[in-house]
Amino acid sequence: MKKYNLGFFPTPIHELKNLSEKYKRYRLYIKRDDQTGLALGGNKTRKLEYLIADAIENGSDTIITAGAQQSNHCRQTAAACAVAKLKCHLLLGGNEPETFTGNLLLSKLLGATIHYAGENRKGEDIHKLADHLASQGLKPYIIPYGASNITGAMGYVEAAKELKEQMVSGHLKIDYIFFASSSGGTQAGLILGKTLYDLDSQLMPVSIDKDETYGVEQEKAILNLVLQGKNILNLDKTFSLKDTALIKGYNEAGYGVITSNEKKAIKELAEIEGIILDPVYTARAFYGLTDYLEKELIEPDSNVLFWHTGGAPANFYYARDII
Repeated sequence: MKKYNLGFFPTPIHELKNLSEKYKRYRLYIKRDDQTGLALGGNKTRKLEYLIADAIENGSDTIITAGAQQSNHCRQTAAACAVAKLKCHLLLGGNEPETFTGNLLLSKLLGATIHYAGENRKGEDIHKLADHLASQGLKPYIIPYGASNITGAMGYVEAAKELKEQMVSGHLKIDYIFFASSSGGTQAGLILGKTLYDLDSQLMPVSIDKDETYGVEQEKAILNLVLQGKNILNLDKTFSLKDTALIKGYNEAGYGVITSNEKKAIKELAEIEGIILDPVYTARAFYGLTDYLEKELIEPDSNVLFWHTGGAPANFYYARDII
């Protein structure tokens, strides 16, 4: 598949030395996809490189995508459209606020046209918007919620290759990889990349959202992406729901609800390592990681990587909830 260059890669890996001193039975590392460079960075940059290329290849002049008002994906999509000289329409949950802050503010600054969809934050009305824009003579291209289709997932197939190369060049073995999983594209890409590039690490996807996407359970939606990717990549492997299993013990509060767990995670990594998490995705996943370390739910004396997928601008919106 073609790519449209949007980010700065490879993103760094470094040891969390202070945190490793706290959790003495483990050696901890972080991969910094919060530093992909597109409008303050994040994991969606990798997916958008493939999706924007596909949109241009299809002759589209307008991108439509959807999400919550503090969507990191929508913010990065708006930035990608600015770079590629494409119109951007965002279909966001809720109603227009009196004050714009966090990712919503940035999406507006980046030139996106914003539509508000009430209770629908996952693009349930996206085809209606596409039809409306097409009737105005535009050529819209739909990017699904979270950029999680097989085209977008290819960004994390490539990311697995990038990680493998960094591990080889750095003589580094990673036993476990923790990361946030929501719409599933990142997870599906890593599953495929792990197989394709023989990445000898156990994936530990922490679910941050207990809702279904387009009426499909998260594990099944991820498996569907993996099976599509298997055919495209000609992988000789059988995949099942076992391969897309999620760590679900930390998502009971629901999407975007900040609990003491997320507050603890943000405070811990900021004060110990000087790294900022976001309150919705990475804080929930990082809390899951530290809970596993404290309870020794993974093999002691192992090397553990946290894949930071970005999202720091959302802290400004949730400020009253996290301080």
